[in-house]
Amino acid sequence: MYRFLFSRRWMGYFVLAIVFAIACVLLGRWQMDRRAETQANINRIVTNYNSAPVAFAQAKPLFEHMDTAREWSQVKLHGTYLPQDQLIVRNRTLNGQPGYQVLVPFRVNSGDTVIVDRGFLPIGNKENGRPDSIPDAPRGDVTVVVRLRPSEPALDRGAPSGQIASIDLNQFASQVKYPLLTGAYGRMASESPAPAVAPMQLPMPATDEGTHLSYSLQWFAFGVLMILGFGYAARQQAKNDALDAEDAELARAAAAAGETPDDGGQGTAEPGAESAAGAGAVPPSSHTAAKYWRQNRKKAERKTAERRAAGRRSAEDEEDAILDAQGFK
Repeated sequence: MYRFLFSRRWMGYFVLAIVFAIACVLLGRWQMDRRAETQANINRIVTNYNSAPVAFAQAKPLFEHMDTAREWSQVKLHGTYLPQDQLIVRNRTLNGQPGYQVLVPFRVNSGDTVIVDRGFLPIGNKENGRPDSIPDAPRGDVTVVVRLRPSEPALDRGAPSGQIASIDLNQFASQVKYPLLTGAYGRMASESPAPAVAPMQLPMPATDEGTHLSYSLQWFAFGVLMILGFGYAARQQAKNDALDAEDAELARAAAAAGETPDDGGQGTAEPGAESAAGAGAVPPSSHTAAKYWRQNRKKAERKTAERRAAGRRSAEDEEDAILDAQGFK
């Protein structure tokens, strides 16, 4: 029944189904990998975001070379801001609102200098491409609690004076005249003493893993459905082939019996004409004719039997008919 699967056409269908299924599996695994990365980031946030702050002396190696596992950990800094070297970062958003973030160098009492992200400023209305105002950083000795963040990649685009395209610490270090720790920077959590006016504080990152799991399951389902669809199509083709073979056999049998579609299968040919019909008849080869024989064969056989039964008389019936004809009552 399934020999057609070895035809060129069906082999091509099979290869396409396998390729599509493999592609779906790969895409599903890619979504699972993205989900794993998202879950790892969520775990870091949940574990480190509200952890107890550690002293700068303990966290200094992280400002030199960032450890991904310690991202979002809190560090307490004591020192002074260097507002003369302040920069703002372009193209930032907060709750869908465009704006900037304020970066200020902070010199720790140990003499090391790190970058502190003090928060968000909305886009200005007075001058295009700049915030309306930048709140001053606290003067003098300050205690700042920050959360560790890695340096961002450099962007191949310029920025106006006093601005920077991304939080690329190496680029920031190239614009100041003193050593700067470039492994990580700190996102401000609190300042003491607190200024009267400060940038808007950046919220805790979202801990929703998104739709990666549902997308991966959908891709896997598509791959399975493709294989099942191929199997269903092959099964239907096998059924159609079996019906065609049955129709052809019925057509040959009907032609051999001398039946034609014209007489509706109501009877067989006369004995003298049967051989001629058998010799000259052409067996119906179309699917329509074969289907006709198959649907009407039993009906024709039943009507033929009824006609023959109606025409059959007993010997007594024939004797009575002769007597009637001779005038005997």
